[in-house]
Amino acid sequence: MIAWLFPGQGTQDVGMGRALHEASPAARAVFERADAALGYSISKLCFDGPAEDLTLTENAQPAIVTASIAALAALREMLPELPAPRFALGHSLGEYSALVAAGALTLEDAVRLVHLRGKAMQAAVPPGAGAMAAIMGGDPEIVAALCQDAAAGDVLSPANFNAPGQIVISGAAAAVGRAVELAQSKKLKAIPLKVSAPFHCALMAPAARAVETALGEISLGPLAFPVVANVDAQPNALVSRVPELLVRQIDAPVRWDASIVCIAEAGVTRALEIGPGKVLAGLVRRIDKRISVLGAFDTERFAEIPGFLG
Repeated sequence: MIAWLFPGQGTQDVGMGRALHEASPAARAVFERADAALGYSISKLCFDGPAEDLTLTENAQPAIVTASIAALAALREMLPELPAPRFALGHSLGEYSALVAAGALTLEDAVRLVHLRGKAMQAAVPPGAGAMAAIMGGDPEIVAALCQDAAAGDVLSPANFNAPGQIVISGAAAAVGRAVELAQSKKLKAIPLKVSAPFHCALMAPAARAVETALGEISLGPLAFPVVANVDAQPNALVSRVPELLVRQIDAPVRWDASIVCIAEAGVTRALEIGPGKVLAGLVRRIDKRISVLGAFDTERFAEIPGFLG
């Protein structure tokens, strides 16, 4: 049983997707459709940068979705016998790519939606007012207590349950700073993250409302296979639930570790990481060794996929 995994923000890199664009007419068509939908060249940003523009949240989000769906289009073109997955799932932003793969969202609606999502997330909190940090070595109960002790009336909560011993916290900058100091005093490793906003916490509520409004104007299609939602770590096959799950995802924690355990318990043993980077393969290795992951973003490695999937 197989799954498709789609990466989230932070995996962007100048040059991503160029080889796909050159090798695959299907991938090239995806980039062209995304450019037309957005009204500017996300392709040029992906291929040529500059890095500081590609990294902007409002650009990074549609860029990663476009590159991921271009990789999927190339896969389907070059491997026409590619089996459908039992599940698809994506890390935060990657949930939108998973929904495009399943047919619930069109590429055009997805890139416009995440462009808006990125702008709304950036606008929700003034620059410098929010922060995030990775806490290494603590379990969920320890990190939750750490957030409670450090909050002092400010917003502070777990934001990403990435893997055992790797939990990201998010909230007001002062509270995150206190949490980092408190974690270090408890012999936990705490790493402040270079992010433009405090994602997946209550400070993102204005962005959630903006996305909710935008989703109300979009027609969704039926899902060809279930997509595991970040917010509850459960497979969803009901198109009627998609808007609610995407809205809740913005200011609620990403339950990636539980999502991987969910598909492993359902019998998934192989997964393709469809999109830039290798972050998800590394996390899956730490979460559940029953699942092997192969990167599917380099056309030169596509020939390995049939043998890997068995």
